[in-house]
Amino acid sequence: MLTEKRHEIILQMLKEKNSISVSEIKEMTGGSDSTVRRDLATLDKAGKLSKVFGGAVAIENPYTITELSVAQKQEVKPAEKRQIARYAAGLIQENDFVYLDAGTTTGYMIEYLSEKNVTFVTNAVDHARRLAIEGFKVLLTGGELKGTTEAVIGSQAVLSLQKYHFTKGFFGTNGISRRFGYTTPDSSESIVKQIAMEHCHQKYILADSSKFGKITAISFAKLEDAQIITERKPSKDYNGCCNIIVAG
Repeated sequence: MLTEKRHEIILQMLKEKNSISVSEIKEMTGGSDSTVRRDLATLDKAGKLSKVFGGAVAIENPYTITELSVAQKQEVKPAEKRQIARYAAGLIQENDFVYLDAGTTTGYMIEYLSEKNVTFVTNAVDHARRLAIEGFKVLLTGGELKGTTEAVIGSQAVLSLQKYHFTKGFFGTNGISRRFGYTTPDSSESIVKQIAMEHCHQKYILADSSKFGKITAISFAKLEDAQIITERKPSKDYNGCCNIIVAG
């Protein structure tokens, strides 16, 4: 097999799995130990992967400052997001005082709520509207409405959150990185997330598995600050770094 073809296969495997072993590469390419290790060294030097003992791991994607609109996000992994949302909704109990962050996955939670004696605070106008229709007591933070994510942000939102003490908080994120934690593209939105999380007793990040290894512009919390609810176990690169719950 040509070198270029082996490299293409290796990078595709990493894209799908985030980490691969030498034995897996040998099986897929038919190369010898020395050939595979030489390929990994070449790709590592080119900055296309990170060579580790026994194999390689994907390099985290460069951060981005762009963000999809709510309508666009609803087209991305809807089944996985609903799986996560269903599990998260089941964690809410009677008399909980819940912060519900803006986002599509947190929004899906509303469809699966069964406990009615709950009070919600949210910075998402659409979340507030839907919760009110369902008969929940809901408080909407004040502030500036961000068009892209339909989230309320700004100093007024931050000030209103500082007086609350939530039993549970459910948050969205654009990226999960071992080095940079949870990230979002917008600095104003990151401050709202950070303050709200600081005022939650139990904190949950709702993120489909594609968010692992991604970085956006602004960090709003460390990995250990919250439990992650996702639809399938991420690569072993995240073993031991945080509390990950796989939604059943």
